[in-house]
Amino acid sequence: MSSSDITLEAVSSVTQIAADEWDACANPRLKQTVDDELAAIVSCNAESDSRIDSSEPYNPFISHAFFAALEESGSAAARTGWLPRHLVARHAGRIVGIVPCYAKNHSQGEYVFDHGWADAFERAGGSYYPKLQASVPFTPATGPRLLIRAGTDARQVGEALAAGLVALCGTVDASSVHVTFAREDEWNFLGKHGFLLRTDQQFHWHNEGYSCFDDFLNSLNSRHRKAIRRERRDALADGITIHHLTGKDITEDAWDAFFEFYMETGSRKWGRPYLNRDFYRRIAQTMAESVLLVMVKRNNRWIAGAINFIGSDTLFGRHWGAVEHHPFLHFEVCYYQAIDFAIARGLKRVEAGAQGEHKIARGYLPQTTYSAHYIANPSLRRAVGEYLDRERVYVEEAVRELTQAGPFRKDNTDD
Repeated sequence: MSSSDITLEAVSSVTQIAADEWDACANPRLKQTVDDELAAIVSCNAESDSRIDSSEPYNPFISHAFFAALEESGSAAARTGWLPRHLVARHAGRIVGIVPCYAKNHSQGEYVFDHGWADAFERAGGSYYPKLQASVPFTPATGPRLLIRAGTDARQVGEALAAGLVALCGTVDASSVHVTFAREDEWNFLGKHGFLLRTDQQFHWHNEGYSCFDDFLNSLNSRHRKAIRRERRDALADGITIHHLTGKDITEDAWDAFFEFYMETGSRKWGRPYLNRDFYRRIAQTMAESVLLVMVKRNNRWIAGAINFIGSDTLFGRHWGAVEHHPFLHFEVCYYQAIDFAIARGLKRVEAGAQGEHKIARGYLPQTTYSAHYIANPSLRRAVGEYLDRERVYVEEAVRELTQAGPFRKDNTDD
């Protein structure tokens, strides 16, 4: 196979691609059980920064079912400013690679902020929108963005997809292409193909082979260990009970309650929540086994909850909401219950979503995230490039300092 043998097209809906074809590129392990997936995980670290690795553990967010729920529910659609333009690579008629991609007329729901770039370009007389966004809408979770079918030449397909994104940018008269929350190997690869490189940070919990939550607590210094025990105790006062629901155990009543929590919290945080009830209805029908709802009851009534998505080695925390507010309940439901679940399932990590330095005291340490950006205009490209050079240095230093300030014991002492 050579790059010249690969043909490219952009499609306007995920439904134009058969689910098995999409998932053969995105999640070849999609049909395995979680236990089988855990045994089959292959490291995704690239041996060379000029290559990309097409092997990847199961990630629910890049599945055909997840994108179909987003698009068919109208959550990610033209009317909300997310116009699908998925890039598809074929060789000898067979799909060998996909980039989930959207043409956008705003910068909402991305979690990698480029509003300053847009404002500067507009003030200089340019048009920043439309732009192309290669990402999972409304989902700040790391995962593959160049979806490449296993058994093909990953470098050749990757080169075709990278060139295809640049060509698509010109075809739709976009100012730029933004590949966000990519894997580090993809980031390096795109950097060698003309994309500017950006970093940021999130806070993730890592499973160091703990057999139970107390094992994790024993890895912390005494101050933080005592604080977490107090928070967990206080969170469950007033007759509060916690319930883990997955698969068929998630009743329609629980979905309705969770959506109420999501709307209440989302309306306060964002003004208008991104996802609608039909999105969750579709998720319930097509991928409930990949969902963990941590739901809270008091007086036999649902009062709070958080939704998580289950990968083969990662639990991804997403949205939380409540109609009653109790001290430390958010920490218990979103952070500590996620740790409990990850330990029980033998998962390697918990990704708790965007932002939040308060997570450090609860055992979630800073983790670098990666995005790559193609800017068509030379002047804007130069200015953004200079900014990103400085920003990467700042992010690297911040990650180092915050990691050192973490709650874990530094030696064999208790403090």
